[in-house]
Amino acid sequence: MDWTKVSVTVDDEHLDTIDDVAEGLRERGMQVEQVLPSVGIVTGSAQDIAALNSVPGVASVDLEEGIDIGPPDQEIQ
Repeated sequence: MDWTKVSVTVDDEHLDTIDDVAEGLRERGMQVEQVLPSVGIVTGSAQDIAALNSVPGVASVDLEEGIDIGPPDQEIQ
């Protein structure tokens, strides 16, 4: 199973305990990279996205999409 980059939004009721939410995400297999309390987001990677939704305090789990702008010396299209 591949690792997928995710951003987890924490609901308003759990913003004060975002570190506990991050620990719950770790227990469900997420590799937490950043906890951003000021915006209520936890970023990282996970294999089982569905398991993250069961953590108390999780409002949503969003997949991070990569952007490829190409090499700088390539012609403008």
